[in-house]
Amino acid sequence: MTNNDFKSNQLGDDLALIDQATNADYKYDWVDSDIAGENAERGINESVVRMISADKNEPEWMLERRLQGLKYFNDTPMQNWGPDLINFDFDQFKYYVKPIAEQAKSWEDLPDDIRETYEKLGVPEAERSRLVSGVAAQYESEVVYNKIRADLEEEGVIFVDTDTAVQDYPDLLREYFGTVVPDDDNKLASLNLAAWSGGSFVYVPKNVHVKTPLQAYFRLNTKNMGQFERTLIIADEGSFLHYIEGCTAPIYSEDSLHSGVVEIVVKANAHVRYTTIQNWSTNVYNLVTQRAYVHEHGVMEWVDGNIGSKVTMKYPACILAGEHARGEALTLSFAKRGQLQDTGAKMVHLAPNTHSTIVAKSVSVDGGRTSYRGIVKMVSGVPRSSSNVTCDALLVDNISRTDTYPTNDINESDISMGHEASVSRISDEQLFYIMSRGVSETDALAMIIRGFIEPVAKEIPMEYALELNRLIALNMEGSVG
Repeated sequence: MTNNDFKSNQLGDDLALIDQATNADYKYDWVDSDIAGENAERGINESVVRMISADKNEPEWMLERRLQGLKYFNDTPMQNWGPDLINFDFDQFKYYVKPIAEQAKSWEDLPDDIRETYEKLGVPEAERSRLVSGVAAQYESEVVYNKIRADLEEEGVIFVDTDTAVQDYPDLLREYFGTVVPDDDNKLASLNLAAWSGGSFVYVPKNVHVKTPLQAYFRLNTKNMGQFERTLIIADEGSFLHYIEGCTAPIYSEDSLHSGVVEIVVKANAHVRYTTIQNWSTNVYNLVTQRAYVHEHGVMEWVDGNIGSKVTMKYPACILAGEHARGEALTLSFAKRGQLQDTGAKMVHLAPNTHSTIVAKSVSVDGGRTSYRGIVKMVSGVPRSSSNVTCDALLVDNISRTDTYPTNDINESDISMGHEASVSRISDEQLFYIMSRGVSETDALAMIIRGFIEPVAKEIPMEYALELNRLIALNMEGSVG
């Protein structure tokens, strides 16, 4: 299933408003020293791909895959649906920035500026407080710190950066790498294959439950940086895993690119939840491919919060390949002036008695733009399967916009399919009622929005839900009146 399976739905508007983005309330706008970034080469070509592979001392088979990805990237046109990226200049970005010589064994071993960055983001504190089972921190092109609890390691859980997995777990990685997102799946996934660096490799053995989340955090620091992490998760039979990722970057006048690929294999009776809290600055193009392959009685849940970025294209997908497999996607998109959040989900039913649910929430404020773009596909021969899609959009003012582009491709009669969508505006009556209790207009709007996004917030750990609510409140400041 490729991104091109979507119907051609050109949004039509140019993205001139994007350059008017205001970032007064963005709290992650600090910049570290950047010698490595200043010296990095721009553009992607064969010599850059070979340099990346050689620097990582990769086996020949990975170099061959990278070069094949570069060929697919060069030969594949940009998609003609969604945000207008036809004239997107891929040569403006730096594809490989190595911030440190080797991965740190502890937070104290990191360079002062990098360590202080992650202290500000609260990542070491999460590890110290045992809120997570393991932590990975990616800075520019490299995972600079990666650690898992010793007791989980003893149970056979693997949680390393993907570069380490190429060296230490080559047979396991090679068995699954590129099986969920094929090398020629779409132009951006092929680019990731050519230039990938970092990301997480996770293997959870049979019947092992990782009870607290594994956490990964991605930080861009360099101007015009391209970050291409590659994450591969394998949940063996009867296992459970919750993986959380967060993303930030400082604000520059020039654009940056984040184009990760996530592949997840959910074996029989396994259960995986993948949570994203994305708060890139509004000069970042966030163009990613995320997909899970779900075996019989497996469960895959995507919980996806998109607050930042200049343009986001993200459609978490489930391939429900085994009988009684279940896929769920719960997404939130928040767009202010200068932002376009083109998000949704894809559910592909390949076996009988499979079930999927998509709940999409979006908020557009101060001229921001959101779009739901989703697909449900049921092939012939999947009786007693069901899917339900709910899209709710909230417009805070008269200058914001939201669009819905659903595709339901049903080839089986004995199924249940539901789709509903709603668009609402915050009414003067709602505001008056809350403000009459002594609440300011900004706080009243934030309260209404928090109630609207509650189905998403309640599905993520409390500390992340609190952060999500605080980010919403920050983004509302200066957006009314």
